[in-house]
Amino acid sequence: MSDLLNLSTEQLRRVADIKEKIDSLQYELSRVLGGRAPGKRMARISAAGRARIAEAQRRRWAEYNSARDSKKVAGRPGSRPRRTLSPAAKAKIAAAARARCAKAKAAGKSRL
Repeated sequence: MSDLLNLSTEQLRRVADIKEKIDSLQYELSRVLGGRAPGKRMARISAAGRARIAEAQRRRWAEYNSARDSKKVAGRPGSRPRRTLSPAAKAKIAAAARARCAKAKAAGKSRL
């Protein structure tokens, strides 16, 4: 930016001319390649069109998920119900944890 402030009027004119040439060449290139012209906005899609696209995507996901669910086999993870601990097992684990904490505290540690 500071470079532009130090240019003479002749240099500024040359810069403006070069910029104009670049812009016109970019526009011509995009027209030749069949793309849209730079700076122009793309057409907007209607709400109904967006709704059709969203519904089609929901159908695709539903089909994918139903196919995936039907392939689950009894031995695979995620298909078995979670196992729960009995109250006796929970009490045994809690007692072991309390014993570890007491041992660490007796040793003067603030952490296990």
